[in-house]
Amino acid sequence: MYAMWRLQLALCTVSVVFLSYAGAAGAAAGEGKARSCSDVRQAYSAKGFSLTNVPHQEISGEHLRVCPQGYTCCTSDMEETLHHQSKVEFESLVEQTSHDMRATFVSRHKKFDEFFLELLDTSEKSLNGMFTQTYGKLYIQNSEIFQDLFTELKRYYTGGNVNLEEMLNDFWAKLLERMFQLLNSQYHFTDDYLECVSKYTDQLKPFGDIPRKLKAQVTRAFIAARTFVQGLMVGREVANRVAKVNVAPACVKALTKMLYCPYCRGLPGLKPCQNYCQNVMRGCLANQADLDTEWNLFIDAMLMVANRLQGPFNIEAVVQPIDIKISDAIMIMQDNSMHVSAKVFQGCGPPKPSGIGRSARGISDVFSGRFKHFSHEERPTTTSGTSLDRLRIVWRTMQHSVIDIKGKLHESKRFWSKLPDDICARGQFTELDDEQCWNSHAKARYFPEVVKEGLTNQINNPEVEIDITRPDTLIRQQIMALRVMTNKLKNAYNGNDIYFQDSSDEGSASGSGSGCTEGCTTTEYSYVGTEEAPVIGADRSDERAAAAGHSPSHRPSPRLLLLTLAVPLWAMQRQCR
Repeated sequence: MYAMWRLQLALCTVSVVFLSYAGAAGAAAGEGKARSCSDVRQAYSAKGFSLTNVPHQEISGEHLRVCPQGYTCCTSDMEETLHHQSKVEFESLVEQTSHDMRATFVSRHKKFDEFFLELLDTSEKSLNGMFTQTYGKLYIQNSEIFQDLFTELKRYYTGGNVNLEEMLNDFWAKLLERMFQLLNSQYHFTDDYLECVSKYTDQLKPFGDIPRKLKAQVTRAFIAARTFVQGLMVGREVANRVAKVNVAPACVKALTKMLYCPYCRGLPGLKPCQNYCQNVMRGCLANQADLDTEWNLFIDAMLMVANRLQGPFNIEAVVQPIDIKISDAIMIMQDNSMHVSAKVFQGCGPPKPSGIGRSARGISDVFSGRFKHFSHEERPTTTSGTSLDRLRIVWRTMQHSVIDIKGKLHESKRFWSKLPDDICARGQFTELDDEQCWNSHAKARYFPEVVKEGLTNQINNPEVEIDITRPDTLIRQQIMALRVMTNKLKNAYNGNDIYFQDSSDEGSASGSGSGCTEGCTTTEYSYVGTEEAPVIGADRSDERAAAAGHSPSHRPSPRLLLLTLAVPLWAMQRQCR
């Protein structure tokens, strides 16, 4: 009897367990039938993909390689398609997020470059117009010395291999040689003698202090202008290259899991949790974040040079009155001609007479009626003068542009380290509710901590597996490019051009040459100089032609230019007596 009771109890227990399992299986089967993939099909089709072989209801997910292998709405082909789509969307996302910053460098580089070139062209036209009106045809026939000056300034600005100090010294040396021959036309000077004359330039200062001051202003202004525009170009190129991300396979896998595994789970509209997104993006953009330190130093250096463009050494303040300064220097040379000649004759020896005496009236009398000294406000009202007025308006606009670019540069600091957070901005790319977001497996809170930026910190990233011992080569190249440009900007701020070494002891005053201070790299930059300009002797072709009974040659005479340029301050002094 007892044995029969135990048997019945055992049978009842087995029946209860069996019915429980059967009920659970039935419930599961019923729940499985209720999970439709219609929302997934609609979202998948909206992406432009074919619905062929896309299931209407969930299927078993053992075939999935990235997404969770439960019941799923994704086939293997769908997962592969979404895997590729994740890579494309991420690349586009980085480009879109960095677009405004990159566009700033592109547009500002174009604007500043056009302005500086226009300023140089207009300044040359202003000088040409002023000297043509003052000295007439004789200047036009002998204007190559000034044309060469502006040609070299443009060549330097556009990246030519020009040493500003040497070029300006050469300009004043040529002007001195021509004027010295004119003021002492009763003598004949050999090339060796003229070379001796040039050695007294620094000692006698025939043009006063104008060459030294102009050299300091020109070198600082042009170095700052050229380096600033180069900096905009480098910033543009670096940003464009870095924005084209090299997406590693581990990153694509993590992106697919974050962006499209919700599709496979039947939740196509579910956005990722913000901290989950941050971990994925910091892993995928780890190398870009390592650019940030050098990028910030580069931006700081750009801001320093931008301040130079607003200060007393800005290029407009130097180039715009350059014609006045050269005219003043010529007047000083004329006024000091007797003293300069006496000192040169004493040091270089007495020159040989040419056999042709000076005009009885003298050089000063010849042009005293034609000379007028122009102040900034008294320039001739020619086309060049009008264009200068227009440039003043343009420059005021550029001053506002400098303020604008400084603001944009400030905004771009820490751009690359902030990029993951910018992409994962709450409410745009990620879910607002931390409890109702995709956490890589389900609709729930994401618990892992957010790792810090940078490659080395990704060793603890739970979402992206990265080999921290293999940094991205392209990013390292851009870091080096920024480092070189930052060094150039710092030197430019101090008036130093690291392409050249100082050619005189006044390197700190003139601001040209390498002039490396602390923080200057040890890289040596070689300078390939241009050929030395030929020394121009007294042109006596007209005299020889007259002696032979022929008409004078139409070749412009260097003496004529000096005759016109050595406009006498003495004549003005006579009028004032």
